[in-house]
Amino acid sequence: MITAYHRPQTLDEALTLLTQPNTLPLGGGTLLAKPTTDSVQAVDLQLLGLNSLTKSGNSLELGATLTLQSLLESEHCPQVLKSALKLEAPLNIRNSATIAGTLVACDGRSTLACVLLAMDAKIIVSSKQMAEETINIGDFLPLREQVRSKLITKITIPINVKLAFEYVSRTPSDKPIVCAALAQWNSGRTRLALGGYGKSPMLAMDGTESEGIETAAKNAFHEAADEWAGAEYRMDVASTLAKRCLESLK
Repeated sequence: MITAYHRPQTLDEALTLLTQPNTLPLGGGTLLAKPTTDSVQAVDLQLLGLNSLTKSGNSLELGATLTLQSLLESEHCPQVLKSALKLEAPLNIRNSATIAGTLVACDGRSTLACVLLAMDAKIIVSSKQMAEETINIGDFLPLREQVRSKLITKITIPINVKLAFEYVSRTPSDKPIVCAALAQWNSGRTRLALGGYGKSPMLAMDGTESEGIETAAKNAFHEAADEWAGAEYRMDVASTLAKRCLESLK
């Protein structure tokens, strides 16, 4: 329940407000709109200009309050990432949900987080104590609760990588039971991320080559059992999807 609403004019003002207890940033509003008995203060980020999308060399800089739909419609957005965005949420949610808000609230079935994890996205955060800090997405996702006092200002992703994404779900429009995202750099570096289970997608491989990718996928899901699927099923599917991803990049 929102008990106080603030609309700061500057980033510094927003960071000061966020040092107060039970105070959360408000971007698209999809997270704070969920019913809750907890009392929170909302800091509206609309006036801070954090909704930009900029191509800088081989990277794409995504403002924290950029909506999912705006990213999907950008000519600079990789096609594989567009596919993941369409699965992440329906159009009415994509029109308001922000990139940062989605990452903060996501679980293991988030297709967007899975692809960004494979791409080794960088999360740039600011706080009153530190002007700017860069966190690897692989470090950010498990520690989201610990950075609540910090404000995500932008996310940076590489666009000079080859990307592939595969998933299995009950229906084509459902969130995946298993999904795999693969990113490969010209140097041979290969990152495989898996989703469909747990609190956040997981990194199954980050190596100098792709050898052993099917085994890595299978091993990552050896305990991935829940109400949607058993661990053995997920292990087999993850291995198959990893193989498909690799084949599509050849």
